Amino acid sequence: MGKGSAGGREACNLLSAVPGTSGLLDLSPKTIQKHVDNLWVLGGVIIRDLNQTPSLRKLPVERLLSDLIEDGGPLLYHGDSEEQQSSFESTCKKFRRFLTQPAR
Repeated sequence: MGKGSAGGREACNLLSAVPGTSGLLDLSPKTIQKHVDNLWVLGGVIIRDLNQTPSLRKLPVERLLSDLIEDGGPLLYHGDSEEQQSSFESTCKKFRRFLTQPAR
């Protein structure tokens, strides 16, 4: 594994925590799948940003992720529609709320 792989594992651990939340039990399988797909896209954006801007690798994963999803997530560079961008932003906002909620 190359440099920064520990950060990648941390990011994966944070992202993989979302499907295990009890709030998702109230959502339809189709909605859950949309959120999972959007989280995969977010992971791809993180990987792309880390490759394009190596100095980001020095940031703590929590800060990198927080900065990225602060205002609803980044603009999709390959977005096919406003609906896709809106869905992605919704997932990023929900993920941010999840990350900032107090531990129970």
